[in-house]
Formats: sequence, structure tokens, C-alpha cells
Amino acid sequence: MTPKPETGHKWLVLAVVGAAFFMTILDVSIVNVAIPTIQKDLNVAESTVQWMLTAYAITFGGFLLLGGRMADLFGRRRVFTIGLVMFTGASLMNALASSVGILIAGRALQGLGAALISPAALSIVTTTFTEGADRNKALGIWGALGGAGGAVGVLLGGILVRYLGWQWIFYVNLPIGVAVFAATRPIVPESRADLGHRRVDALGAASVTGGLALLVYAISKAPDVGWGSGRTIGLLAGAAVLLVAFVVRELRTAAPLVPFSIFRIRTLTGANSIGFLLGGVIYGTFFVLTLYVQQILGWSPLQTGLALMATAGLTPVMAGIAQALVTRIGPRPVMVVGLLAALGTMLGYTRLPVDGHYWPDLVPFYVLFAVAIAWSFVPVTIAGFIGVPSHAAGLASGLINTSQQIGGAVGVALASTIFVSHAKSGGFTAQAFTSGYHWAFAALAGFAGVAAVLAFVFFRGTTVPEESATLEEAVVTT
Repeated sequence: MTPKPETGHKWLVLAVVGAAFFMTILDVSIVNVAIPTIQKDLNVAESTVQWMLTAYAITFGGFLLLGGRMADLFGRRRVFTIGLVMFTGASLMNALASSVGILIAGRALQGLGAALISPAALSIVTTTFTEGADRNKALGIWGALGGAGGAVGVLLGGILVRYLGWQWIFYVNLPIGVAVFAATRPIVPESRADLGHRRVDALGAASVTGGLALLVYAISKAPDVGWGSGRTIGLLAGAAVLLVAFVVRELRTAAPLVPFSIFRIRTLTGANSIGFLLGGVIYGTFFVLTLYVQQILGWSPLQTGLALMATAGLTPVMAGIAQALVTRIGPRPVMVVGLLAALGTMLGYTRLPVDGHYWPDLVPFYVLFAVAIAWSFVPVTIAGFIGVPSHAAGLASGLINTSQQIGGAVGVALASTIFVSHAKSGGFTAQAFTSGYHWAFAALAGFAGVAAVLAFVFFRGTTVPEESATLEEAVVTT
């Protein structure tokens, strides 16, 4: 068995891998703010603009499951380090890009690096901290990083683009990446699962990665070409065929990439179902809200980011409270309250006026959404690892990350389709766009409502053990 790091050292491990995770979350939203500037500087055609976002989303969402399982099999620190080098190198490539083709390739490479970093980092956390109060505190911090990352990205992106240039949204990753790389080997212990083999199911990996990547691409492009178009239907059908092939393969192979027996853990299945819907709500909300305040209210990117600090600043505080409550009373009541807060936020946004103001139209819901993010994201993450053995930590991490990323892609695409169709039918007036945003938030409210019901059903009677010896590592730390 692997001896656990000393108490103080455990928190250093969290600080190191948490910094890398925060960097990957930041990079989702920080680019959104810079797109108009990049488009003008590199002469990017309208039809190509979305690829700066889609390239990252496809490789990130597509490779998460493979990244998580590779961390279990070949060493969590090793896979984390490879992902970190890839992500940091791609950031430098993007900052120096002289054409949109180079930038898109760099964004895809960044997504691949993030797909290795995120599940490896989270599995390092869950195997460093035993199940119970300490792990809940660690995952509370993790939830704060993930929840606040989107809002901080908008603010930081606005500042960097305005005062230093769009290249700095990528340059900013370099000192973080180098510092984390330097600290990883002396601070983060190596660990891997004791599965009796080091084989990766190549056919399973190819089918699930291809299926998820195709699914993300199809969903991302559907608002542009139409959900009922032959192209969208064909892409979705192709993704379905690959994912069905993956399931068939996994049921037949002796060394599956994803042993489906893991879904017998009720808390893991529930957490992933809710994580999918929660990802749709969070990503969809930041996407639509940013469009509303910039296109309808006329705010600058910097004003948009500063306003979102009401959410970003409060989320870490709420995350600390959430983890303490989960430890004391279990995940269900905290999760249900958080998801109901998300539902209330979405319903509040369905009443946003064309001539809205920061107060009173936005601030109350910015604050409520901070509660929603923390009180849902934190218990969902904690619940996703309750009862999961250490040899499956990377797999469980890959699953919860994949659920949230695919859910995020669905949420953004669905919201985009809804508001664009309403804006078009209304002649693309400010009122028509605002009405479209209302309907988009109503759809996201549906996501939050269904998630709240699932939380109530799946986690009845679920408690968090104070300590679990069964989650200790099976391989000696090096």
C-alpha cells in the first residue's frame, strides 16, 4: 500500500495540481473575450471563428475518458506531467501564432493537454486524501476553482486584451505551467492502479474518443447548420455508431477501458447524470449572459468581467460552506439546495429587460448563482467518488469530467439554437434577441429542475464516511 503524504504535504499536492486544473478551466472562458480582437488581427473569416473554441472543446471532451484511464494504468503524476507540458507548449504556440490555422491547431493541442491534466489531477487529489472530512475540504477547494474559473477567465481576459494584447491570454499560462512542472516531481507522489496489467484497450479507446469528439463537434455546429440538417443528423448518427461499438467492445474485452461494473455504484451514476445537466447550466449560463450584457446592454469585455466578480468572488466562500455541510449532513440536501438556487437563477434571468441595469436586474442573480455553483458542483464532485476504489480513481475522474464537458457542449449549443431562432423570427431586434435569451434561460431552468429531482432520488440516505481505509493506494509511491 502507498503511505499517505503527511497532512501538510497533502495540501501542497492539492495546491500544485489545483493550479494546473484552474489553468485549464480558465482557458475555456478567457478566449471568448478575445475572439473579436483575434478575428480582426488575424483576418479570421466568420465561418472559421468558432473553431477557436470548438477545436479545444473537441479534444478536451473527446480524450477525457482515455486520459483518466491512462492515469490509472501508467501513473497519475506521469500523465499529469505529460498533459502539463503539452498544454504549456501549446499556449506558447498560440501566443506566437501568425495565422488562424496555427492558432486552431494549438487550441486542439491545448484541449488534449487539458484532457490529460484534469482527470489525472482529480484522481491525484482523491487518492491523496482519504474519504471523509479532509477529502471533502480538498474537493470543496477543487469545486471553488472549477466554479470560479469561468468568471475569472472573463475578467482576466478583458484586462489582458485591453492593456497587453490578445497574445497574453496564452502567455499567462507559461509561468503557471513552468512553476507547476518544477513543483510536481518533488511534491506530487506517483501512484497507479494495481490491475495486474498495463494494457490500454486500443479499439475501445479509439471508438469512445472518436465518438465523443464527433458528438461534441456535431453539437457545437448544430446551431449553425440546423439540428434537422442532414449534416447534423449524419454526425450524430456517426457518433452513436462509434459509442455503441465502444459499449460492445467493452463488454467483450478482458481489459476494458471502462469496466461497466463501476456504474453499479449508485452515487457515481447519480453524480455523472447530474454533472451532465449541471455542466449544461453553468456553461450555457456564462455563454448567454455574456452575450446579453455585451450585445444588448453594450458592456465592454472588461465591464463584463468586473461585474462577474460578484459570482467569482463569492463562489469560493460558498464552496467552503458546502463542503462542511456535505461532511456533516451528506450530499443530498446541499446538492438539492444548490440546484434549486440554479433553477431560481435561471428563472430570474428569464425576466431580464432590454434596458437592464447591474442593480437590480443582475446583482441578486449573480450572487444566487455563486451559491448554485458551489452548492451543486462541490457535492456532485464529492459524491462522484464515494465508494470508488482507488484503482478506479482515474476512471471516475475521467467520467465526471466527461459528463460535465459533454453537458456543457449540449447546454451552449441548445441555448444558442434557441436564442438565434427567436432572434431571427423577430427580425434580429434587441427585443427579439432578449426574448431569445429568455427562452434559452428557460431551457437551462429545465436542466436545473431535472437535476434537482435526480439529486433527491439518487442520494437518499447517502452519507460521507469519516474515514475509509479501502481507498488507500495499491502501489508504493515513488
